[in-house]
Amino acid sequence: MTTDLASLVKSLDLPAKVRLLTGASAFTLHPAPEIGLGELRFSDGPTGVRGLKFSGGRVVSLFPNATLLASSWDERVLREVGVLLAEEAMAQEIHVVLGPTINLHRTALGGRLFEAYSEDPLLTGKLAAAYVRGMQDNGIAACLKHLVANESETDRNTVDSVVDEATLRELYLLPFEIAAEAWSIMGAYNTVNGVPATEQHHVINEIVKDAWGYSGLVMSDWFATKSAAPAANGGLDLVMPGPEGPWGDALVADVRAGLVDESVIDDHLERLLLLAQRAGALGGERSWPSSLPLPDSPVRRKQLTRLAATGMTVLRNEGDVLPLARSARVALIGRHAVETIDMGGGSAQVNPPHQVSVATGLTALLGDQVTVVDGVDVRTRPVPARDGFLTDPLTGADGVRVTLLDASGSVLEERFCPQSKTMVGMDDDFPGTVASARLSGRVGVTGSVELGVLGVGDWTVSVTESDLSYSLHASGNGFGEEVLTPPLRTDRFDVAAGDLFTATVTLTMPMGLFGLIAFNTPRSTVDVIDDAVRAAADAEVAVVVVGLTEEQETESVDKSTLSLPGAQDALVEAVAGAARRTVVVVNAATPVLMPWLSRVDAVLWAGLPGQEGGHAVAAALLGDIEPAGRLVTTFPAADEAAPAWSVTPVDGKLPYAEGTFIGYRGHFAGRAPEPAFWLGHGLGYGKWEYSDVRLVTGDAPAVTATVKNVGRRPSREVVQVYLRPVEKDEPIRLVGWTSVKVAPGESARVTVQTDARLWRKWDADSSSWTRLSDGGEFLVARGLGDIRGVVS
Repeated sequence: MTTDLASLVKSLDLPAKVRLLTGASAFTLHPAPEIGLGELRFSDGPTGVRGLKFSGGRVVSLFPNATLLASSWDERVLREVGVLLAEEAMAQEIHVVLGPTINLHRTALGGRLFEAYSEDPLLTGKLAAAYVRGMQDNGIAACLKHLVANESETDRNTVDSVVDEATLRELYLLPFEIAAEAWSIMGAYNTVNGVPATEQHHVINEIVKDAWGYSGLVMSDWFATKSAAPAANGGLDLVMPGPEGPWGDALVADVRAGLVDESVIDDHLERLLLLAQRAGALGGERSWPSSLPLPDSPVRRKQLTRLAATGMTVLRNEGDVLPLARSARVALIGRHAVETIDMGGGSAQVNPPHQVSVATGLTALLGDQVTVVDGVDVRTRPVPARDGFLTDPLTGADGVRVTLLDASGSVLEERFCPQSKTMVGMDDDFPGTVASARLSGRVGVTGSVELGVLGVGDWTVSVTESDLSYSLHASGNGFGEEVLTPPLRTDRFDVAAGDLFTATVTLTMPMGLFGLIAFNTPRSTVDVIDDAVRAAADAEVAVVVVGLTEEQETESVDKSTLSLPGAQDALVEAVAGAARRTVVVVNAATPVLMPWLSRVDAVLWAGLPGQEGGHAVAAALLGDIEPAGRLVTTFPAADEAAPAWSVTPVDGKLPYAEGTFIGYRGHFAGRAPEPAFWLGHGLGYGKWEYSDVRLVTGDAPAVTATVKNVGRRPSREVVQVYLRPVEKDEPIRLVGWTSVKVAPGESARVTVQTDARLWRKWDADSSSWTRLSDGGEFLVARGLGDIRGVVS
């Protein structure tokens, strides 16, 4: 820390110091004009810079999800993403973006994996470091999260992740170490080896701050801090959110009682002031650009389309069905084709200008050559009204009108909510406390419909001549349930277009998410599949879009299976039996089971592609942009057929019993069956020959090879190098990769430099790093399912 910052800290008394170490609101920190400290503003940022509102904030760009971006295996792509997110932050005068998420894909059941890059620590760390550089080169602070062993969501606020020291250091801390140039780090909700992540003296102080020499700030996840003195002594610098929390007067008292040395407080505050200095909130407010691209501007739309399509991955392509011929008559089938899922659930959600469906994107390029057919239902839980089903009674715009009232019935605020939902109690910026809310919208259809509400409270619902009253309660089965998975209820009504649907809720909890639900009565699965089969039989190629929804890929909830929800597998089987050629697009961020794989011609994994998702999928299908992605997660062939599986704690504990053998490492060692697809798999639109593979020795050896594109299209190849150590108890590991673009018939000589951090192992006896034995084999591969050379 600099002497100048230390002198600023010393100029404050103890209560003033401690006050600065808890947030002022949900996403801001207290200013201190007496030392030149302005207000620091934070924003969630996994797939877009949402701003200071958890829900219903300003319109911002919705980016492709992290696994899709990471599937580029390209540090230049992630650096560009960091730059673009910095622009999004600067447009809102945000200083700190809470991302990237760099927890590993330990088990494919993890509900929040869509926010994280991969199952491999080197790949995750290097991509994250590039993202951090892109953001911080523009003066916006990045925040690595969540420290540490936070790979699943079940009981996430209480689960004790039991991890041995070697696994912790070699695997789960390695991405944080690689990307430690970030100006801030976020502690996790969970406990690690019996100690809450926010009190981890061993991890935060001994490893991160001391061993790595980390000078940045460590903040808590929101509402994660459980104590005063233990957290302060454990290395936590900042408690979020505010203004209430476990520090404040309690921490002041602990210092005065001798439980915390004041020098510890000084160190926390120096780190906070350094963050403010770096982000432009100390010594005078920074200037903010005034002419950045808008979320719906042509430049931003083009960027987001390219980023999404580039990461998409061709998993199967028999007979070179892809790219599609532009003359083809296409039957486009599936609920995900007409309601494409572009982002996951929870704190990753933003308010985008639009979300382009695959139906819209493909029709824009092929016109009336495309026949669009809806698919089977994919959700078990209704969602807030969309697609104009409800409109604002005042303006007629798609969405609902919300009026917030205090206990006396006085109006605190009136809001238009285009997503038919609103947040109350966490990021309110008006005086007074919300006691009730009135939500209203005009129904856009005539007939039998399902109408209802979501949110904890006592409800009165009114439509046509019908009035209902009932209460909705949180189940108590999840931390943050009233915000992330609030209870809901729907009832069937006969309505006419223009009818007014109103609902009034009296709050029974101080915080929650509230919304109106509206949808048509669903058709039978048999009728839907019959329509799909007829369309497929009449077309030259059937494109079936299947996938997951925010029910499976979300903060706070893990999956119980990798199977596609609903009758989507039956839909694919039926279409494949009727179509001449069948292409399946998987609209999901994480692995799914594909029991129909051998009966379809091609599979394109599309991730959660962001606001321009439909345009990106169309560009990838037609080859306008090569889907040159490579998988960042191994796809198991069946439920439980993976080295690590369960996300359910037993007696509060979740043992990481597989150690360092997660994902491809465990499959390759025979600790799990052959996967459906290996990490690194991806076909692109080229075909490749490898030759003249050589080893260049040194402390961190390099591997060289010649790659030739023997296909008919220009293509990008990702050359991967894995080390199989001499030690039998050490897993195979990715040690380096590089990429190259090659024209048809051309060759390129590539060099892959291995990373020295993958040549070490943690020795428990000496509590120190040691080097792996010399020797071992280097596998040069297009994913471990397609090894092209071995050198030693």
